[in-house]
Amino acid sequence: MTNPPAIRIDNVVKRYAGVKGEEGKLALKGVSFDVPQGGIFGLLGPNGAGKSTLINILSGLVTKTSGSAEIWGFDIDEQRRNAKRSIGIVPQEIVFDPFFTPYEVLENQGGFYGIPKADRRSEELLAAVHLSDKRDAYARTLSGGMKRRLLIAKAMVHSPPILVLDEPTAGVDVELRTQLWELVRKLNADGVTVVLTTHYLEEAEELCDEIAIINHGELIAHKPTRELVGMAREKIVRVSVDKDFAGPVVEEGFAKAEVVEPRTLEITYNRDTMSAGQVLAKVQEHGYGIEDVTTREPDLEDVFVQLTGAG
Repeated sequence: MTNPPAIRIDNVVKRYAGVKGEEGKLALKGVSFDVPQGGIFGLLGPNGAGKSTLINILSGLVTKTSGSAEIWGFDIDEQRRNAKRSIGIVPQEIVFDPFFTPYEVLENQGGFYGIPKADRRSEELLAAVHLSDKRDAYARTLSGGMKRRLLIAKAMVHSPPILVLDEPTAGVDVELRTQLWELVRKLNADGVTVVLTTHYLEEAEELCDEIAIINHGELIAHKPTRELVGMAREKIVRVSVDKDFAGPVVEEGFAKAEVVEPRTLEITYNRDTMSAGQVLAKVQEHGYGIEDVTTREPDLEDVFVQLTGAG
């Protein structure tokens, strides 16, 4: 038997209330997908696509208009308390009481969930996010990266089987992003199902086993990451030739051909209708001798742009 999904979203619709009798914005238009147990799942989409609305529905901050959702098998309406205990949400915004220490932040959160003092894991969680040495520092003195890590520890206080990270690396530097990636991988290796929203497509491609893409409130793709990357039909070839280009090389089969250096042409073509060999032959027909060729395979960014039309 296969495991039931960690999260099940079934035909979820959200229309916000309008003003002065006007119809409100339709943020989600009947979205349905399952998040499998045990993996790292990417939820992607342009700004305003409906990602945050969906996460806020799962967290209980927003009430859906129709449809149903389950978290770890618990209906978010009928079994609200069990559903909430099964998920930890790490929000985009960093919000702490500046006069609490990291230890106090975790202890208070444990109290909110009714966890007896003897059963709280505050010290263990601080060690897991590498903040043991900041145990008694005021939260306001922590760096941005430390605050991000503390948010993750706070979301794990009640040991939920699912962790949702909403843009966890927004605005952080490359080194910190790498540290957060390592932490996410460790949590996942320990058995936590991770749901990640991100604007960094290389991050999703690197971390996620499966990805869903939402655009204008609709689900437009949901596939394993490798399969999704394989959907990109356009390929890029960079050609160096034996003399300066006299002008653009125009061919019907080229989606784009740009002279990036006096003797270097970057050509985008559809690999369903043309091969790399045909591309090179077309360049030679224009009177140029080819000296060097490099190609770039499509990545998740190519697919994202292709599906969402986001330039």
